[in-house]
Amino acid sequence: MPRILSKEFYSRDPSPVAIELLGSLLVRVLSDVVVKCMITETEAYYGRQDPSSRARRGGDLAKRLYGEVGLALVYGIHTQWMFNVVAHEDGEGGAVLIRSCLPIVGADALGVKKVTDYLRVASGPGRLSRALQIDKSFHGIPVYVTDHGLWIEEGARLDSEDICVGPRIGVKDELPLRFFMRGNPSVSARKRCVKTLASRGQEGSPLTGRQSVNSSSLPNRN
Repeated sequence: MPRILSKEFYSRDPSPVAIELLGSLLVRVLSDVVVKCMITETEAYYGRQDPSSRARRGGDLAKRLYGEVGLALVYGIHTQWMFNVVAHEDGEGGAVLIRSCLPIVGADALGVKKVTDYLRVASGPGRLSRALQIDKSFHGIPVYVTDHGLWIEEGARLDSEDICVGPRIGVKDELPLRFFMRGNPSVSARKRCVKTLASRGQEGSPLTGRQSVNSSSLPNRN
């Protein structure tokens, strides 16, 4: 029986959470069909010290980013919904944007007809939300329980050589806070994998190490 990722999983720095979410399963119940998608691309966001964080704009999103972890954070950009999960250490702010995933169970419920559709149906945050029918009604729901038909389960553990690191998409900064599975066809921006966690030379476990990708590397702009 797959184990749902606990609330405590998200009570950490957003970068290692984003890294460890790769290979995990995003689960959605659609018309009584259980759809499971392997998460293949994520981005880490921090609090007000992050120049591209929604926390800098204030309002509800800022409160959510500094609030309870393990809750869905959903906001709109260009008529598309972005699905995030709040993740941060005590007293900090942050979240992880789920950028893409690959359906592995229940793909028929997504209207997939061709192999190319199967590979790209959730390749990008907007496509992901449309495919899994995630909208603003999911804002604030916990993803560590099954009550709302949307949760995240444990999945595959990846080697550091298979996790690519690069700058986030669609923002002005060049912070290396985007993580994606090397060679996976569902990844939204098909840019060459220039650096992996292994090539960064992090000490300790590459899935929990936070050197050079944690909040201390962000500019202090409170």
